[in-house]
Amino acid sequence: MGGYIFNRVLWAVPILFGASVLSFAIIQLPPGDYLTAVMASMRSTGESVEQSQLVMLRERYGLDDPMIVQYWKWISGIVLRGDFGQSFIYNRPVDELLWERLGLTFVLAFASMIFVWLVAFPIGVYSAMRKYSVGDYVMTFIGFLGLATPNFLIALILMYVSFTVFGTSAGGLFSPEFADAPWSWARFWDMMGKIWIPVVVIGTAGTASLIRIVRANMLDELPRPYVEAARARGLSETRATVKYPLRVALNPFVSRLGWELPDLVSGATITAIVLSLPTTGPLLLEALLAQDMYLAGSFIFMLSVLTVIGTLLSDLLLAWLDPRVRHGLM
Repeated sequence: MGGYIFNRVLWAVPILFGASVLSFAIIQLPPGDYLTAVMASMRSTGESVEQSQLVMLRERYGLDDPMIVQYWKWISGIVLRGDFGQSFIYNRPVDELLWERLGLTFVLAFASMIFVWLVAFPIGVYSAMRKYSVGDYVMTFIGFLGLATPNFLIALILMYVSFTVFGTSAGGLFSPEFADAPWSWARFWDMMGKIWIPVVVIGTAGTASLIRIVRANMLDELPRPYVEAARARGLSETRATVKYPLRVALNPFVSRLGWELPDLVSGATITAIVLSLPTTGPLLLEALLAQDMYLAGSFIFMLSVLTVIGTLLSDLLLAWLDPRVRHGLM
C-alpha cells in the first residue's frame, strides 16, 4: 500500500507542472491581451484612448515581457509567496476574488454531491434488485430524462414555477435584504430556503448518470458465484447483497471524487449565470472573456490542481475499499 501511495504522489508533481504551463499558455492563445480588449471596448463606445496610459499599464503588468518571463512571475508568486497576481478587470488581488466566492461555491457543490448520493444510490440498488419491474422501468425513464435535459433548462423551469406558484424569485442564494448583510442565523436560514433549487438543478445530471452506473455494477455482481455461495451458506438476501456486491457498487461513488473537486471551482457556470449565483463559475467566464490573464490563469490552474488532488484521493479510497485495485488486479 505504501508503494502504491508513493507512486501516485510522485506522478502528481510533473502533472501539476505540466498543468501550470498549459493553464498559462491557454490564456495567451487568443490574439492580443487584456489591454487590446480594453482599447476595442473604448473605441466601440467612442472614448479616446491615451497611448501614454496604455504604455504605463503594459509596464506595470509586464505585458511586453516574453511569455516565459510572465509565466515565471506568475508561478513563482503562487508557489513561493502564495501571490496569485493582480486582476486587471477588478484591480484587486486575485486571491481575494477567489476566496470571496469559494465559500459559497463549496457549500453549493457539497450540498449537490450529498443530494446526488442520497438519491442515486438507493434508486440504483432498487433498480438492480427489481430488474425489469415497473419501478425499474420508471426509474430508467427518469434517469434518461435527467441525462437528456440540460441543467439550464431545468433551472429556467424551476424559476418559472417558483415565481408563478409560490410568488418568490428563485434567482440568487439570498433575498435582497440579506445579499450584502453579514453572516447571521437569519441569513443562513434565508440561504437554506433558496439553495434547494440550484442543488436540484446541478445534481440532476449527476444523479441520473450514477443511477445507471450503480444499477449496471450491481447487475454485474449479483450473478457472481461468491454471491450465490453467500446465499447457500444461509445469509439473508439483504445481507448477501449489502456485504458483497453493494461494496463493489460503491466504486463509482468514490471515483467521482476526482471530478467533484474541480466542479467546486467551475461551479456549474451556465446554471450559475441563469440563476444569478455568486459562485466562481461566472467570475471565471468573465475573466476568460476579458483575457484577464492572472485571474483566468489562476482559476484554470486551480481546476487542474483540484483534479489531480481529487484523482489522488479517489485512487487512495478505491485502494482501501477494493483490494483488487491496490494489488493491481484492475
